[in-house]
Amino acid sequence: MRPCQRQFRLQAQPPTLPPTQRKTQRKTRPRTLLWCFSAALLATVVAVGCATAPETGRSQLILMSPAQEAEMGLKAFTQLKREKPSIKSGKNADMIRRVGRRIAKVAPVEYADWEFVLFEDDTPNAFALPGGKVGVNSGILEITKTEAGLATVLAHEVGHVVARHGAERASQTLGLQALGVIADVALAQNAPGARQGVMQAYGIGAQVGVLLPYSRVHELEADELGLVYMARAGYDPREAIAFWERFQAYNRKQGGGKPPEFLSTHPLDDRRIAELRALLPRAQAEYARASNA
Repeated sequence: MRPCQRQFRLQAQPPTLPPTQRKTQRKTRPRTLLWCFSAALLATVVAVGCATAPETGRSQLILMSPAQEAEMGLKAFTQLKREKPSIKSGKNADMIRRVGRRIAKVAPVEYADWEFVLFEDDTPNAFALPGGKVGVNSGILEITKTEAGLATVLAHEVGHVVARHGAERASQTLGLQALGVIADVALAQNAPGARQGVMQAYGIGAQVGVLLPYSRVHELEADELGLVYMARAGYDPREAIAFWERFQAYNRKQGGGKPPEFLSTHPLDDRRIAELRALLPRAQAEYARASNA
């Protein structure tokens, strides 16, 4: 019986590996598990995060609920109002609130608590945060000129809120981070110099190839939605063309040469104006319906 017992014991024991192989095996298993987990996580994210942009029908990746998004926007806007001086009264502040509410009525957003604030800032800019929080810098009023020009700006920002661009951008960043983890794990056994070079190239590629183009997509989509919403609110959409032409003239006067469009988060003025001209027929039809209502 002894030979059989001895044979059984020998088969039950794991084979003895050289020290270098055992060390490699210990390193490889966690990396393999991490790679599998990251890949599974990314697949789940893509599966559950699919959404569709209103009006345009564009496919989106959004990983947070409207309620979560609105809560984040409220916190950020509250902090911004504490840190940045605002203009609470006067004809300009009143006009911004009046025009903003008029546009918001034709652009329903879940969990939105619309707020339109005029900030004391000479920089010609406006911005929107999730949940219906819109800020306008006083410096842009020199370019808007008219109430319809202001409606162009506010409707554009409302378009960002309606299409949930803030949540989409955050979701894209999370997705790219997951891809970065997978790439890093896959390259873990490469030489440190080669691995670092590839990861740096991945970072640049992600920025230029995904995040910047998506930002331009967001801007053009907000232009399209803004044109529709200002028309539905009773503002002549042709005024949007006039505003962007004034903005283009302002940029040229400032002598600000823009970077190539593929490295810019915003589309170049010429392209933006051309896109708006192409969208005018639909917007003018919306404007005609609003005028006859």
